Amino acid sequence: MKKNGISYLLTEVRSMDDVISGKTVSCEAGAAIADTVGHDISRQSNIGLRASSTQTIMEKLSILTDAAKYDVACTSSGVDRKGNGRDMGNCVSAGICHSFSADGRCISLLKILMSNECVYDCKYCVNRRSNDVPRATFTPDEICELTMNFYRRNYIEGLFLSSGIINNPSYTMELIYQTLYKLRNVYRFRGYVHVKGIPGTEPALIQQIGYLTDRMSVNLELPTAEGLEKLAPNKHRKTILTPMRQIQNGIAQGKQELALYRSAPSFVPAGQSTQMIIGATPESDYQIMSVAEGLYDKFGMKRVFYSAYVGVNEDKALPSVHTASPLLREHRLYQADWLLRFYQFRVEELLNEKHQNFNVLLDPKCDWALQHLEQFPVEINRAEYQMLLRVPGIGVKSAQRICRARKSGALNFDNLKKIGVVLKRALYFITCNGKMMYPTKIEEDYITRNLLAEHEKLPFDKDGMTYRQLSLFDDAQENVDLFGKIS
Repeated sequence: MKKNGISYLLTEVRSMDDVISGKTVSCEAGAAIADTVGHDISRQSNIGLRASSTQTIMEKLSILTDAAKYDVACTSSGVDRKGNGRDMGNCVSAGICHSFSADGRCISLLKILMSNECVYDCKYCVNRRSNDVPRATFTPDEICELTMNFYRRNYIEGLFLSSGIINNPSYTMELIYQTLYKLRNVYRFRGYVHVKGIPGTEPALIQQIGYLTDRMSVNLELPTAEGLEKLAPNKHRKTILTPMRQIQNGIAQGKQELALYRSAPSFVPAGQSTQMIIGATPESDYQIMSVAEGLYDKFGMKRVFYSAYVGVNEDKALPSVHTASPLLREHRLYQADWLLRFYQFRVEELLNEKHQNFNVLLDPKCDWALQHLEQFPVEINRAEYQMLLRVPGIGVKSAQRICRARKSGALNFDNLKKIGVVLKRALYFITCNGKMMYPTKIEEDYITRNLLAEHEKLPFDKDGMTYRQLSLFDDAQENVDLFGKIS
């Protein structure tokens, strides 16, 4: 059985000297890790990147894992590549484990930057050119050795690799390509790999990397082109959308080739994703969700991630560094995103020009139902599947179970509870055999008061909280499904 990867790293840590030799050293977690390591395994890569002579591997690891913590687009679903008995690792569905920190972010992958050096000067980025922060750069061999040795010891289940811009996008992606090529063909690693594509990279490099990685993502950064021009003058919407389209076309072509030839190589088999920063610019929820819907419809996006803005830089174009990160807003956007992907909602049903932002006190599904009380109550034994999905308290699995169960006979409220329906929310919107569970008024104010009285479990206070980003060495307990599906 796999140990809880990163949590286990806290109690039994190997220095890189001992990782390479296979010995085990016990030490304290966190700050003590760097003190136990004195050996630098840096070496020159095939494309001429030289490692720093003054930084140890663990110093680099500390810098570059911390620099990667603001990128949240790193889930690991959608790949079923099995081990072959010869190479290291596999990507079967059960083979990718997920650990969660206190704020709900996945930490099962070794999540690092190749380098936090960057020629760009994006106002919101902690690694921007004008910031005076410690800099470090991994060589391809160092990343490969870290990945392999952490994987062998059950610390991680895969790799998430991004990077700042060294010299130019193509040069940086060449380094990443060199890393993945060695990892797959020299180190024989078959586990999950997620790579960030850098806008402006030569298309040939994107194509080559696509056959070596499982998922690739290109960050949209900000919801609108105007916001991007204001906060990231070195980036342009066209250069971001171009590799997105290339990846989309490559995935479609790869599926056609696999249909003809079973042995054809897979191109980005887990699909592509992207990320938007929320709260750095004044876009409404309606604008953000409209952009997300367009990405799903036009680019075949597997997932859109929403990252609450964290104030790390002082700049007049940005909110104050003392402004609380909009974590609850981020949570509502994820819930709405789930409605788009699995509940057959459209953005125009949830928001419009007059109602441009979600109610932070209610989840979007409840909010929609309260705005459309003319469609309720719904008779459980007769309602269509699509309508069942729109009832607060009924999820996708519950709706499917209801449709199967009612073929055998009429359902009552006890049956619904056993099926998994959340009756404390659903009871205001459904009937069983023409009767409601309790005498209930179908009035917006009445239902709203009762829903709020249930003290919906929110991950954050409505006024925000002190933002705590995770690190590779966090000693936080696992938090299950904080941003999971809503019912």
